[in-house]
Amino acid sequence: MTSTTHAHLAQLNVATLRYPFDDPRIAPFAEMLDSVNGAADEAPGFVWRLVEEGAADATGLRPAGEDVIVNLTVWESQEALWDFTYRSGHLEVMRRRREWFERHVEAHLVLWWVPAGHRPTVDEALERLADLRAHGPSPRAFTFTSSHTPAEAAEHAAVAPRA
Repeated sequence: MTSTTHAHLAQLNVATLRYPFDDPRIAPFAEMLDSVNGAADEAPGFVWRLVEEGAADATGLRPAGEDVIVNLTVWESQEALWDFTYRSGHLEVMRRRREWFERHVEAHLVLWWVPAGHRPTVDEALERLADLRAHGPSPRAFTFTSSHTPAEAAEHAAVAPRA
């Protein structure tokens, strides 16, 4: 992982539902999922996203708690993820998130570099989020505002691997 051509950016965000997913108050969010996920799938730099087997998304998976949904994706670069998140139709969903999700006191988004071709597991992603929450941003687990390069992540892993 010495350059962005050999590393991709993994992203996990968790969101705690204000209401059960089948509650009518969540319906506007649920109705936007297909178009937002479709836009992500077609976005420049998009690589992969977690999808529940037999479903179009991962909202049925609840590895972080029954009221928490997860979004796990991989992108070619931090810029590609940033552009999709903040410079596309996804931004409108972000602006309305308080209608459907609780405000998190702890970190709810974590970024980390993975070798190109690697598909992170949910357990791996949740471990990175736990690392960020416990230790703060590092080359191993960071945020948009505390980012690190793939080279920094590789150097950090070689010097201070975590069990």
